[in-house]
Amino acid sequence: MNKAKTLKRHNGHPKPFYSVAWDTADIGPLVGINPNFKWKDINWKRALKNVFKLQKLIYRASSCGEISKMRKYQKLLTKSYYSRLLAFRCVTQVGQGNKTAGVDGMKNLSPMQRFNLVNLLG
Repeated sequence: MNKAKTLKRHNGHPKPFYSVAWDTADIGPLVGINPNFKWKDINWKRALKNVFKLQKLIYRASSCGEISKMRKYQKLLTKSYYSRLLAFRCVTQVGQGNKTAGVDGMKNLSPMQRFNLVNLLG
């Protein structure tokens, strides 16, 4: 990502992390983005349905007392691509703070920047 490494101190140990790739020239080989796939082409109903199914499985497992299944489903939900997409959509488009600038001072993100953030998170 064009030498965009910085150091983050966490419990005394420096850990490298990558900054956001802002355009297609900054995308490294680790981030696989299909250039034909657009943010507006995402099937949001399908994403919501998929995430809701996982949430329902977590609820059923916890209500039945199956802790190992519940934790497995929770881990699956946190690593799910659809849940990451929905999280970024809520933060950047739908949520109450979507017009509020973050620590980087950016208020609006382009669709390419959103995809880069989703892929960097996972």
